Amino acid sequence: MKVGLIGCVESSLLALNVLLSLKENNIDIVAVITKEKSTFNADYVDLSSVCKKNNIPYHFEKSEQKSQSLEFMRTYQPDIIYCIGWSYLLSNEFIDMPPKGIIGFHPAKLPENRGRHPIIWALTLGLNVTASTFFRMEQGADTGPILSQQDIHISHEDDAKSLYGKILKSMRVQIKTFTIELERGNVEFTPQDHSKATSWRKRTRKDGLIDWRMQAMDIYNLIRALAKPYPGAEFIYQEEYQSVWRSKVSQQLHSRNIEPGTILNISDTSMIVKTGGNSAIELYDLGMKQLPKVGDYL
Repeated sequence: MKVGLIGCVESSLLALNVLLSLKENNIDIVAVITKEKSTFNADYVDLSSVCKKNNIPYHFEKSEQKSQSLEFMRTYQPDIIYCIGWSYLLSNEFIDMPPKGIIGFHPAKLPENRGRHPIIWALTLGLNVTASTFFRMEQGADTGPILSQQDIHISHEDDAKSLYGKILKSMRVQIKTFTIELERGNVEFTPQDHSKATSWRKRTRKDGLIDWRMQAMDIYNLIRALAKPYPGAEFIYQEEYQSVWRSKVSQQLHSRNIEPGTILNISDTSMIVKTGGNSAIELYDLGMKQLPKVGDYL
């Protein structure tokens, strides 16, 4: 089975390496479309070095010349294409090109939670379960019939990096399993129940701004959602944005008479801030030029 691959992030590299390991199963990677650089993807990976090492034809897509990517892939006539880690929808002409279709990936429990930034939103909203889902692409975003879906449990300690690691671990097994079955013609696709569909919007910088009136647990979820490789949750102090990547909900209850944003305690490595209700949160990994004092306000 001739396979094409489209992607430019860590999960794309994982897929490429899994497919390379399946040569003895009659899997042949015939072409790769990737990007030479990216300021959009926090986990960007250049796939060209692996392609060069394995003599795989590759093409760097330019946003203003997408038609060239279509013609490049068409030259190699793949039976199927995997599109993993790509930031925009493919054209209908692209989707209709390979006989076995295009397999997309979405780290959420489809049909729920289609759309953008699924790892960040899952953590921000405090979900306990997400999923690693592969589906056959169609014109709509994340709407196609499901090929493989594996639940991913989210622990209280998970942040963006650790959750991504869990998803990658599941992806490795899923891709190997369904690729072999696709080559054998033994797979079934399950249509999504569109009546149960929900969708997440694109995250903006404003969504990562801490409001100290929020409950401490909500702030904790926001901080872990935007942990590295993402840019970090932010708050404003002395008219400058300050980033924070780690936190812990304070076990001590505090008077509701204390305004949210009040500094309750401070050390060389952390500070405790009053939050909504009677809660407080301890912030770590502070990159502040000047630390506030106890009693100051954020």
